[in-house]
Amino acid sequence: MKACLQFAVIALLNIYLACGFTTPISHEGRRVVISSSVQTRSASSLQMAKISEKEAQSAIDKVVAALRKDKTANEELGQLKQVNNILGFGSPQKGKIAVRFNASFQKGGKGLSSIPLPFGLGQSNKSEGRGTMVGQVKASVSEQTGKVIECSVFRDLGYGRAFNLKV
Repeated sequence: MKACLQFAVIALLNIYLACGFTTPISHEGRRVVISSSVQTRSASSLQMAKISEKEAQSAIDKVVAALRKDKTANEELGQLKQVNNILGFGSPQKGKIAVRFNASFQKGGKGLSSIPLPFGLGQSNKSEGRGTMVGQVKASVSEQTGKVIECSVFRDLGYGRAFNLKV
């Protein structure tokens, strides 16, 4: 029974280390010692440069401006109407800001036909949002120059076609 318990503790410890945790775990009040070689391996995780929200927002603004200005993006995706939510940002390589966000694109038409005015007076000027597509935008911007290095828009949550912006 004791050997089975020790085997279970060792198996749990291996799973714990494989998940990347570095803090020692305890078993019935006793600390489990982690060897220093394993601890240094898991402690040497990927070091990323930190960027502020302001830098990320300026990078997103530059990507949005590039997508609105590009004619092929407007033909294939539609006009970029708004950024819905920011999914993430960071700096995976020195001098490069990576951003990921969801944006709404709308092709032709205003989508006004679905909101009629009362008493048959026609249509209101309020658009309901028909004809919009939400795509996930993944882009990299140069930290020094502020130019868009790469940009791709994934439709249908990545299961459909992707549009790559020519830069």
